[in-house]
Amino acid sequence: MFQDITIEEWSAYRDRKELIMIDVRSPSEYADATIPGSLNIPLFDDQERAEIGTLYKQVSVQAAKERGLEIVSAKLPAFIKQFAEIPQNKSVFCWRGGMRSKTTATLLSLMGIHAYRLTGGYRAYRQWVVEQLNTLQLDQQAFVIHGNTGSGKTAILRKLKEKGYPVLDLEGLAGHRGSIFGEIGLKAHNQKTFDALLMDDLRTYSEPAYMLFEAESRRIGKITLPDLIMDRRASGHHIQIELPLEARVRQIIEDYKPWENAEACMRAFKQIKSRIHTPIAAEIESCLMNEQYAAAVELLLVHYYDPMYSHSSSTHEEKITSYVKAASVDDAMTQIEGIISEAMSVQLQLNEK
Repeated sequence: MFQDITIEEWSAYRDRKELIMIDVRSPSEYADATIPGSLNIPLFDDQERAEIGTLYKQVSVQAAKERGLEIVSAKLPAFIKQFAEIPQNKSVFCWRGGMRSKTTATLLSLMGIHAYRLTGGYRAYRQWVVEQLNTLQLDQQAFVIHGNTGSGKTAILRKLKEKGYPVLDLEGLAGHRGSIFGEIGLKAHNQKTFDALLMDDLRTYSEPAYMLFEAESRRIGKITLPDLIMDRRASGHHIQIELPLEARVRQIIEDYKPWENAEACMRAFKQIKSRIHTPIAAEIESCLMNEQYAAAVELLLVHYYDPMYSHSSSTHEEKITSYVKAASVDDAMTQIEGIISEAMSVQLQLNEK
């Protein structure tokens, strides 16, 4: 017989990397939000789930169960085979730890495949994430990266993460760059997915004495940053990056690849067109239409984003701790590494006194 595990037991298994989670909900439920790293082996696809739900509501519980049994019986060999091909320890879950996960775990057990079942399902996991984000205490020093649009902040953080630095890539977790153009070329995440991914990173970085992230506003696209991140930002070591305008233009072109997303770029521009001085807006629109992307980006920076950044910076009470004046993203990254090394060395000396 299968064995139920609580969210706390799952958490311990997860820390030891001893368990793979399998979401047996429908593909659309899985796509909306799931436990990070989970596989999707649905007991019912979206159409089947809708059919059973209709029977449940309009006919009877028994009719829904009978139709569900018919569907599962037809696909049972292929369904079981998918589980059998996974060598790791397995735990299944559905929305609230109900019939779908119970049926799956029971069938697997009958076929000699051991699987756990997550008590309370995805709903219990979501409640756990929210509680953790509301109660978790972050004691690490935060290095907060500031800079005008195009300063390569995200690129720098990702390069540092590749080198093993404890980086929270907030824009990456949100699937959004935090501006009107921010979703171009990306798949924006909802709040549930963002929270889950953030919680995973925070657990990963529980040991290092510091973490790095960008000076984001409270909102990135449709998601809202939790208080624990905003509180760490307020008390952080603030690093301001300054890059030449031409380097910033190159970075934006590299990030957005406007030739691949021309229509999306134009749609986004039209949302802010009325906020820009009319002759300048007309010139930007002309540049976009004629694929003169570097010229369009430079005009947007000089006449829209830089003034907006200056105004936004003036409303924050945060004091910049370190300034990085660099010729390139790689140069800026090297200087930031030096700042972190020096700051943490000083902190270590203070702790030893």
